[in-house]
Amino acid sequence: MNEIPLTAALCDYDHVRDLVMGRVNAQGIRLTALTLPVEEIFYRFLFHKEWEISELSFAKYTSLRASGDDSFVAIPVFPSRVFRHSSLFVRDGGPIKNISDLKGRKVGLPEWAQTAAVYSRGFLVDQFGLDLTSIEWVQSGVNQAGRKEKVQLNLPRGLKLTPRPERSLNDMLLDGEIDAVLAARPPTAFSEGDKRIKRFFDDTLEVEQAYYRETGVFPIMHAVVIRKHVLEANPWVARNLMDAFEEAKVRSIERTLDATASLVPIPWGAEYARRMHEMMGSDFFPYGVENNRRTLESFLAHAFAQGVTKRHLSVEELFPASTMGGHKV
Repeated sequence: MNEIPLTAALCDYDHVRDLVMGRVNAQGIRLTALTLPVEEIFYRFLFHKEWEISELSFAKYTSLRASGDDSFVAIPVFPSRVFRHSSLFVRDGGPIKNISDLKGRKVGLPEWAQTAAVYSRGFLVDQFGLDLTSIEWVQSGVNQAGRKEKVQLNLPRGLKLTPRPERSLNDMLLDGEIDAVLAARPPTAFSEGDKRIKRFFDDTLEVEQAYYRETGVFPIMHAVVIRKHVLEANPWVARNLMDAFEEAKVRSIERTLDATASLVPIPWGAEYARRMHEMMGSDFFPYGVENNRRTLESFLAHAFAQGVTKRHLSVEELFPASTMGGHKV
């Protein structure tokens, strides 16, 4: 098989590094890998399609897919996964003491169609029974003003979402214009140690682990997508690329679990990995469909209910048939 040249843009994760550096090869593909900041990847791919393979926001992908845009197709490779109870920020001493206090209050978020926000609003509904229409939602950049939605929304009836492009959420939270922020990236005030802003949940690790034990949901933030014309000409690319990502991830996990030296500059990093192995199983960062079906179905249900997707997609609509089975690795 002659190798076809393809370019991919990814963040600099350890679990993709062996593929990026050529220590793992995708059969039949001569891969050029770019490592870039995630915001740059998303913008340049969504608006300019500068490369054939890209990391992409899962919410953006599903929104476009539900609207009939099939210019690229995801494979079930999920390089970014983060629990999101840690994304709720409030003022210390402010009016939000319990989740129910969010009713009737103004809550800021960077984009309604941000993947992290879908999960955050989802746990407000599932765990706390909150009606999203009871909140006045404010959309703006977390730390820089001017951020806008990147996909068309189909908001539920009765839901109020107000763009505020002239101010940042950080400044509005400090000034009391809004009462909470739901954001993957913390407000600058919190990051810089300003005691006026705090996370709502004091022990997010304990809360998020309890959420996983209860639901089995491990939130997927990003997927890997391939431009349609590549798969039309070479449908085997999807499966071969998926297997290569899987091998690179397995190598990363093995390095972490077997570490006798500091592979990452995090004290007790290997010990935390072993604890996740005990709680979540041997593949605690799973790719593929069946290992993630509960998470995928939960996300798709919330995305539709929240107006991020125009219709309720099925899991099978998201990925090529060749990637729906197990892995070679």
